[in-house]
Amino acid sequence: MDHGRCAMTHRAGSTTSTKLTEAQIVSLHVAVLGLGYIGLPTAAILATHGHRVTGVDVSARHVEAVSQGRVPFVEPDLESQVAEAVSTGHLTVQRHATPADVFIIAVPTPFAEGYAADLSYVDAAVDGVIPHLRGGELIILESTSPPGTTQRLADRVRAARPDLSTDGSTDHNIAIAHCPERVLPGRVMVELVENDRIVGGLTPTAAERAKALYETFCRGQIHLTDAVTAELAKLTENAFRDVNIAFANELSLISERLGVDVFELIDLANKHPRVNILQPGPGVGGHCIAVDPWFIVSAAPEQSRLIRTAREVNDHKPEHVIGQVMAAVDDIRSPVIATLGLAFKPDIDDMRESPALEITAQLAERLPAATVLAVEPNVDMLPERLSSLPNVRLASLEEVAETAQVAALLVDHREFKESRWTPDIPVIDTRGVWRGTA
Repeated sequence: MDHGRCAMTHRAGSTTSTKLTEAQIVSLHVAVLGLGYIGLPTAAILATHGHRVTGVDVSARHVEAVSQGRVPFVEPDLESQVAEAVSTGHLTVQRHATPADVFIIAVPTPFAEGYAADLSYVDAAVDGVIPHLRGGELIILESTSPPGTTQRLADRVRAARPDLSTDGSTDHNIAIAHCPERVLPGRVMVELVENDRIVGGLTPTAAERAKALYETFCRGQIHLTDAVTAELAKLTENAFRDVNIAFANELSLISERLGVDVFELIDLANKHPRVNILQPGPGVGGHCIAVDPWFIVSAAPEQSRLIRTAREVNDHKPEHVIGQVMAAVDDIRSPVIATLGLAFKPDIDDMRESPALEITAQLAERLPAATVLAVEPNVDMLPERLSSLPNVRLASLEEVAETAQVAALLVDHREFKESRWTPDIPVIDTRGVWRGTA
């Protein structure tokens, strides 16, 4: 088993390369709490790299699927690794926490009212772990979190278990670290291994212990820092992309006003060697870019004006697309509208915070006389947000070609880009797939 290279970069800037041999790998019992888009791949990677892994999830559906070696969502190459790990007994799943050497928390951190983080899932996960702590365990928070969440986790442990410490001051110490995920849906199984990782410990020892675990499968560099810096680093990565996308989306509005093709405009601007503008779209989705910048805004509202404005620009874009579609069907009494794509990005089934999903729902609600044909090649049933709407149904691209009067291209799935259909109806092409069509 080739574990490749992993390095540790201290905040002072020194870098020491390390390489594990097969004899140095210590098999640990790792409990992964949360078997979603990050937790399950992490559990599978650890299980196929020599560790005994217990996956924990409150969803009976997830537990049942994984226990049979199946994956309850779309992610290339994940199912084969899960199936292998389950069949060899290295990965087992259950609904409640269990004693372990290491606990990895990978639960959702959505935002609540006022865009503050909802940390109830993290709190619940920690509360489930606390009764099983005996001293000496390592807890790693992978969930994307506002600055201070890792310390909050430690405070919760100490409040419930005064017999334990989290600062290394007693023999019954619990090491606690934050290691944010930084993978791209659709490439998770590759990037979990190849990408650099940031590990922030509440103590230097906690960071070193977390690094030792990740270097059993990581080929990237592992950069050590403190927990708050690690928390803010992940938020910064996503806020940077959000600001760049907001710039592209604002350019799309300007270009529409001036009669310019924004995709050609950005392509030409990007010919400059120091310009790299991202692509516009119908908004920004996913659990990261659409959410994480708000954690920075809520932590330092007076100092984050640019980040807030970028979020507002991107959050407004779906409304603009809805207006374009409604204008296109204004003179049709009972229009048939096609919305192409429901996921938040191409070639996956993940609809978390998806602008395409919300655009589809809003069109159906605002135009009750319309029929909305939702085309999403990565699912076989409508999500709950749409299934309750009587004028929405899941459709094929072939049906759209035959019956739709207006189409909105919302996600540039491979199936749309490779389709031979040349639309002869009005198309609101938010992704530039059918530029110049109709």
